[in-house]
Amino acid sequence: MHHFQFKDKALHCEELAIEDIVEIVGTPLYVYSSATITRHFAEFEKGFAGIDHLTCFAVKACSNIAILNLLAQQGAGADIVSGGELFRALKAGIPAEKIVFSGVGKTAYEMREAIFAGIRFFNVESAQELDKLETVAAELGTKARVSFRVNPDVDPKTHPYIATGLAQSKFGLPMEEAYRQYKRAASMEHIEVVGISCHIGSQLTEISPFVAALQKIRAMYERLRQEGIILQFMDIGGGIGVTYDQEDPPHPLEYAKAVTAELGGLDCTFVFEPGRVIVANSGILVTSVLYTKTNPGNANDPAKTFVVVDAAMNDLSRPSLYGAHHTILGVRESKGEKQTVDVVGPICESGDFIARNRELGPVQQGDLLAVMSSGAYGFSMSSNYNSRPRAAEVLVRNDCYQIIRKREDYDDLIRGETLLDENF
Repeated sequence: MHHFQFKDKALHCEELAIEDIVEIVGTPLYVYSSATITRHFAEFEKGFAGIDHLTCFAVKACSNIAILNLLAQQGAGADIVSGGELFRALKAGIPAEKIVFSGVGKTAYEMREAIFAGIRFFNVESAQELDKLETVAAELGTKARVSFRVNPDVDPKTHPYIATGLAQSKFGLPMEEAYRQYKRAASMEHIEVVGISCHIGSQLTEISPFVAALQKIRAMYERLRQEGIILQFMDIGGGIGVTYDQEDPPHPLEYAKAVTAELGGLDCTFVFEPGRVIVANSGILVTSVLYTKTNPGNANDPAKTFVVVDAAMNDLSRPSLYGAHHTILGVRESKGEKQTVDVVGPICESGDFIARNRELGPVQQGDLLAVMSSGAYGFSMSSNYNSRPRAAEVLVRNDCYQIIRKREDYDDLIRGETLLDENF
């Protein structure tokens, strides 16, 4: 469920017409619904009521500090993968003890930042990373709390770019290698082993891959316990999918039921890392139609109609990167015959498209379109390619909105750059 609905033929976010926001803020524009974000977080939490757990929002999904602050107010922690995300989470008011640090390429500098901050633990993903963390902690005269990210070699049945639990994936340690590293870490002076972690991928639409991974993680947990390595935390990641098109992902309550059935009776705190399921359907990208045109085609290729909009692959890369589907709606309802079109942006790449071969109602120059379910991996993956300023972001609550990120201008594009010195 989300809070984007048509009222009097105009698309609204909660009680506010999208057209009214665009009149002041312009396009391209990301619009988020605070009611949807808080509702989705509450629904996720509901399934684990009464269970000792910590829900750490995956910052990479949507990293604006206002949205992180909103989630912090609901009790969320943060799953981070960089020093920059640590900085954002702390600025947003997420307590350090609710932050876990994942990722295969943590630098020594980032490790120091996280240790100084007092994060809950690191999810270690290689033997060399463990050695580096031991060295950094020793330099600081302290201990680093670690969990090992275990790769269970389970097929998550999702896009290969976002599958993270296969043997060929760069993430985590194979089961037996993880066991050896646990034994080694337990003897290190500046390492405190506190948990076990697993994350098999994103946009999962079936429960069975989760269950298969959980069974392997539980077996490892119990094996370590028999060796005297008692774990306080079990981080089982995130990955629940959402409906972009025809997908039928499990409801968070169904996911919670499966988790508790597989992991019931364990004496530890469970850590969850939802991202997409919280914010994907909480945000839209609003774009203006610049031009329409039709290429006549030839004997081999049919005619093609293009709707050229002011949003592009630098604003929303998922369609170009993953072939992802996003529903596209006119911000104002219109009647008339639908037409098959490509919705494309201004960037000088044939891969710059929002949708291909999509049926849309009558579209005219100056119309506003809403690219739905863009809240996850939308703005957070945007760039300045083609020297395009990044979009503004707005958060709506009831009939009010706040600009939570100003639209970039040309000065922002060259901030940090310099001309050549005369004597260079």
